[in-house]
Amino acid sequence: MATVELTKDNFDEVVSDQDFVIIDFWASWCGPCRQFAPVFDRVSEKNEDIVFAKVDTEAQQELAGAFDVKSIPTLAVIRDNVLIFQQPGALPENVLDDVIRQARELDMDEVRKEAQQAG
Repeated sequence: MATVELTKDNFDEVVSDQDFVIIDFWASWCGPCRQFAPVFDRVSEKNEDIVFAKVDTEAQQELAGAFDVKSIPTLAVIRDNVLIFQQPGALPENVLDDVIRQARELDMDEVRKEAQQAG
């Protein structure tokens, strides 16, 4: 599946309609973002059941702010409308593959239960 450009206008529609979304917060001037982009694209091709989305932090400052993005690139993983992972830094392909594997293995019922107890 091709990567989707996320904006504040399409964010709710894209994220709420999907079970699994991985977001890359980036900017065109950011060297590590440019290095991470091909990794993100390759991994997206191996995981066609996941929506891979990109947020241009320059154009979508409000959306980046909503995720409290302080440095880029930042990766966010959302499953069943729950943010389950967020980390700044360009990940090597094998590490991104492992993050996805771990995210797939999560028991989302347990995650929601823990979130309710915490909140």
